[in-house]
Amino acid sequence: MAKRYFQTKSFTLHLRDFAVALLCIRHPLRLSSQSDTLQVYEGHVMSQQVWDALVLGGGDPGDEFAAAHQVRVKSMIPVAGKPMGQWVLEALRQSGAVGRVAYVGPLSADMATLVDLQVTDRGSLIANLEAGVAALQECRPAESHTTSPRVLVSTADIPMLSAQMVRDVLANAPEAGVVYPVVCKEVCEATYPGVKRTYARLQDGTFTGGNLFMVDPALIGEFIPRLRALLAARKAPLRLAALIGPGILLRLVTGRLRVAQLEHKVSDLLGVKARALITPHAAVGTDVDKESDLLLAQRVLIGKDNQ
Repeated sequence: MAKRYFQTKSFTLHLRDFAVALLCIRHPLRLSSQSDTLQVYEGHVMSQQVWDALVLGGGDPGDEFAAAHQVRVKSMIPVAGKPMGQWVLEALRQSGAVGRVAYVGPLSADMATLVDLQVTDRGSLIANLEAGVAALQECRPAESHTTSPRVLVSTADIPMLSAQMVRDVLANAPEAGVVYPVVCKEVCEATYPGVKRTYARLQDGTFTGGNLFMVDPALIGEFIPRLRALLAARKAPLRLAALIGPGILLRLVTGRLRVAQLEHKVSDLLGVKARALITPHAAVGTDVDKESDLLLAQRVLIGKDNQ
């Protein structure tokens, strides 16, 4: 994401930091006794309730990172012998917690075998989210009581994601219209020393946003228009400040904002109940968007294959 700054007379706030704080409302990771019973199925743990998944693998045709690797979009960049997006698809399939998979963007022949629905890239994250969720809903089986009503959404640029991470996130997701996993700074730096992420500092800790989230398709029509308006307001600092509220904004930039306050504000802004999840898996918050990230993923995945 290009760096953009939100300026007022008294401070400058990096907008991506704000986006992380705004969307990364968080609850501690819960080893919930309420999660579905798990059973072994074909060598993997299978939940009695499975999730539909949407993988966002589209991209900007002018992406310099993708062009440098002679591919159309970033998700097709090879990592340890496979396209980046293939690692994500394999993690979803091997988790045993995912049923149908829709994919936005181009596919290799091997990737196509892991996908149920291929969706045309609409050119933006929000448009692709809407199109992908709609495609899953249109093809949803009539008898779907064993399928979660919510959809797991993942970007295709987190190749270090594993099946176990997918299971953990889904098993511990709180009930809400939008759920967004986040990772503590200490976890990221301990897992991948030297990794560069964007963090938001709250009174409860310092976090980076994940590249997975869960949404209730029935609520898409309610929060997407609000999200569009919020993103549009980022180019108008006074309008954005009015939406956020000066009290929340001041607490955010001074690191005094509490989880409960941010959670309430995000739910109010989106018009749906929004919750988040602190996950212990650094890979969830480590996307590959530059050469140093790619080298890290290569080392981790080559080591994984050699184990």
